[in-house]
Amino acid sequence: MSTEPEPPSTTENTGPGTPDDAPPAAGTPETDPAAATAEEPTSEPTADETSPESPAAGATDAESAADESARKLSEAEAELAAQKLERERIERRKAEKQGPIPAGTKLSGKAADLLAAVRAVESGEKPTATVFADPEPAPRRAAAEPVRRPQPVAAEPTATAPAPAPETVEAVRQVLAGGGAPEALAAQVAAALGEGAAEELGEDPWQLLRVPGVRPEQADGFARALLGAECAPDDERRGRAVTVWLLEQAALAGHTALELPALTAALAQRGVPDADAAVQSTLAEGEALAFQDAIEEQGAAPVRATGNQESEDSDGSDGSDEEEAGPVRVLVGLERYALAEESLADGLARVVNSVAKETSTPWESAAASASGSTAELIRAVAGHGLVLHTGGEAARAEPAALLAAARSLGLRAVAACHTPDGRRRLAAHLDAADDADGFLVTLPGLLSGAEGPGRDTEGAFVLDLLILLDAPQLDVETAAMLVESLPDGARLVLSGDPAVLWSAGPGRVFADLLAARVCPQVASRTPDPGPLGELVSGVGIGELNQVEAPGKEIVIVPVRDAGEAVHRTVQLVADSVPRAFGIPAEQTVVVTPGHGGAAGTRALNAALKERLNPGPGRFGGFDPGDRIAYSPVPGRAVPGQVVTADAQGLHLSCAGAAVVVPKERVEQSVRHGWALTAHQAAGSRWPAAVVVLPGDAAQVLSRPWVYTAFSRAERHLSVVHGVEQALAGAVAEVTAKPRTTRLPVLLRTQVPAAG
Repeated sequence: MSTEPEPPSTTENTGPGTPDDAPPAAGTPETDPAAATAEEPTSEPTADETSPESPAAGATDAESAADESARKLSEAEAELAAQKLERERIERRKAEKQGPIPAGTKLSGKAADLLAAVRAVESGEKPTATVFADPEPAPRRAAAEPVRRPQPVAAEPTATAPAPAPETVEAVRQVLAGGGAPEALAAQVAAALGEGAAEELGEDPWQLLRVPGVRPEQADGFARALLGAECAPDDERRGRAVTVWLLEQAALAGHTALELPALTAALAQRGVPDADAAVQSTLAEGEALAFQDAIEEQGAAPVRATGNQESEDSDGSDGSDEEEAGPVRVLVGLERYALAEESLADGLARVVNSVAKETSTPWESAAASASGSTAELIRAVAGHGLVLHTGGEAARAEPAALLAAARSLGLRAVAACHTPDGRRRLAAHLDAADDADGFLVTLPGLLSGAEGPGRDTEGAFVLDLLILLDAPQLDVETAAMLVESLPDGARLVLSGDPAVLWSAGPGRVFADLLAARVCPQVASRTPDPGPLGELVSGVGIGELNQVEAPGKEIVIVPVRDAGEAVHRTVQLVADSVPRAFGIPAEQTVVVTPGHGGAAGTRALNAALKERLNPGPGRFGGFDPGDRIAYSPVPGRAVPGQVVTADAQGLHLSCAGAAVVVPKERVEQSVRHGWALTAHQAAGSRWPAAVVVLPGDAAQVLSRPWVYTAFSRAERHLSVVHGVEQALAGAVAEVTAKPRTTRLPVLLRTQVPAAG
């Protein structure tokens, strides 16, 4: 490794090292269940906290172009519409299959009560008095879409949910004012609760927790102001609201469900006197579901999970025999993630079982013309419906070769990447003469129908083989929509680097599939080249090696505090890297652990804007020429640039596409983008990367984080290093924190090979 390519007086640090004032890793959903639910999340996909001002009306030269783009359905809108249709389809399919929850014979006490409650709710019956000692809850209202999820940009009114009526917002504002809550929340509350929001909020002040960023203690203060002496910690309404809030926080942290003991412990930490009663009430209202999943004991034969699954054996027995029953765990989760995970397991089982093994001459011929792990991948795909492929950046050549081979055999083969940059990097491994527009797509574009082969009359993709790269970024809801969209007989290849950070959304689909071993797994033997490849490969196995970098591919810049880290980062991006390597500032990304803190994305972006594109920030804190990260949907950050602003909103250019963000959406969906978190940067690479490790980052570093951040660089990596030995310790010892998911158990009931 080399020192920074600049004359200043800094000495080379022989090994990366440790942070002091550690901000929580915003948007990094890696926490254990109980701890995660007790902490306030900071979701990466949300936008900067600067309130947008009214855009200037003077930008008339862009109005004609804006009118043109307003008539076109944006990718984000189409994606939202597709997601809505797919969710409805999933729910219909589950409703056709779902029956009352069986069994529960091995449970007793509170767990048995919870399962009895679920049986009663799902069968349409009211809970009996023996299940609930508390008064019967009020009738369930229609569930609203969780408002923590940003709404995509609307070019046409039919593409998004209608904005709340002004009179509804005004009525909510009056209720908020009466309880001493910020009146600025009125629009979000109205959007979350719908028509009649003011009345509902007045009757149940804890519904304020449906607004992102509101914490239970703030909702409690609001409730005390509204209800006075009627407000009490054991209020059933409070227990339900806090339970749902905790499950939402767990989802933000990556869990699709929480084990019952973890949930009740978190409720107790939030001052809920009777945590079990709160969970029972939430289940009775249908705002959450309970499951019992079988636990595999070490060395024991696999046992059947009952949960929400039918447990009848093939011979017609009810599956409740003593020898078949085993230990179970009780989990509680939100319905949307439960349905998605079950739908995903069903769809994967269909993919695994619907493809007949082919040993035809064409496939064998294609495999014979390849070598090594590429040939293994082609042979695996010839005989199986689902195949997993693992490897680093250089290994992308192997799914590219599979794509070319499949298309040469006349198959309708498509490769999808999460980002336009991922698509660009995959295209580099294909014949330049090929027109890749039809078969190299982004995943959002494929799901929305804006890219790819389109869908047939039943809503399935018109294809024979789908290859998805960067599979670790796949969250459970997106994965369910993707698999549900595959036609019978189609093959699916999931390819990715298992060492990178898991998805920003709930679930760990790729890791769960690797662990379940339900299908062939092909590990690439193609290493990433050069000093950067050597460094990143070492991090992947827990070793932070000293790497020879004669071309200054890797530079360590020691710093003493966060202020110096910001100064040196700006110096590297604006001066040192362009001068030494010819890489302009717009092709360098800065990666830091979180949004907050003295060297988080907010502080770094402010300093970089002042140096690279100074301006008054007239348009909600933005100026033309600013680099931004745009989040049309949660968990996905699209790099782009501000073009202009007018009465329609903020005009962006993202991967060559024009995007208009309405003024009211800017605060939630747009951030400055010179500096990103590792989750925001995942899926893309830049010629140069500056990874900032201030002293306060030591507590949030992990091997997956370091691996993801370091591997964003293609030619040059600078490490602004202020964490001393904590970096080496994190790489060696801090692996990915577990997430609670149900996919492995569900797969064991669906795919025999999983057992």
